[in-house]
Amino acid sequence: MSSIIFSILSIYVFIVMGYLAKRVFKEKIDDKTITLLNVYFLQVFLTFWGLLIHPVDISLIFAPSIYFFIIIIALIISALFASHLFKEKKEYSIAMVAALIGNTGNLGIPLNIAIFGEASIPYTTVVNLVNVFVVYGIGVYYYSRGSFDVRTSLLNIVKLPILWAAIIAILLSINSYQPSPEVMKMLMMGAYASMTMQLFLFGIYLYGTKIKEINKTLITWVFGFKFLLLPLLAFMVLSFIELDPMIKGIIFIELMMPLAVANVNLASLYDCEPKKVTALVLLTSIAFLGLIFIGVKVLTYL
Repeated sequence: MSSIIFSILSIYVFIVMGYLAKRVFKEKIDDKTITLLNVYFLQVFLTFWGLLIHPVDISLIFAPSIYFFIIIIALIISALFASHLFKEKKEYSIAMVAALIGNTGNLGIPLNIAIFGEASIPYTTVVNLVNVFVVYGIGVYYYSRGSFDVRTSLLNIVKLPILWAAIIAILLSINSYQPSPEVMKMLMMGAYASMTMQLFLFGIYLYGTKIKEINKTLITWVFGFKFLLLPLLAFMVLSFIELDPMIKGIIFIELMMPLAVANVNLASLYDCEPKKVTALVLLTSIAFLGLIFIGVKVLTYL
């Protein structure tokens, strides 16, 4: 259990650094500039590195297909109820998508290794691959809808280089492309810079965030969706599928992941209440420290 806690806490060092930096330098640090540099440049390196470091195995596609199926069902449920609860446009956008974008990469992969061992890596890698398309497809659309119309929101998906980088990287991986060690080092440098900057940016947005000012209905909705509806939905679907218990466990744990920092990136990029989203990421991350142990116990029943 100590390895699980360490896997979660070790990534929070850079969040604290971001918070302290903003507290000390205040307006000298431009939040939007950091977001643009990360989303449009560094995350391209992260995408290539993440998808090329392990070859994409088509035979592993079943696990991420189940993950995506559960996400789509949850999105439909959200669409049926969110519009009745949230009349303010930006809050509706957050309610629709925030809980669906979990931290399957920075936290999900090391956590699954801690629980299931290195045998989990191929499956967590392909689940995280699907999550890239969830984030930069569904996520971009709904966070854009907080400020833009449908047409512009759809165009925003196409404009992001990350989605195209993912498609190119997948095609290269399927065709057995193996980058040279020098190329991989370059991609790795950009990838780690991107991950560090994401966490740093999260810390920056934490400064000045006031949780008490957030709509309590929004907090309740996101928590209920993330830690009750999604796990329950996952449990029901996985219970009816004949699959290796480890793979079931990986899918279940990945769907339990707290809100990803990518939510903050997109909310900032499209001016969709980034402070509120930051607070939700923080609250779900804190709650996850305790709820993960309940989740691990649930695995014995899958």
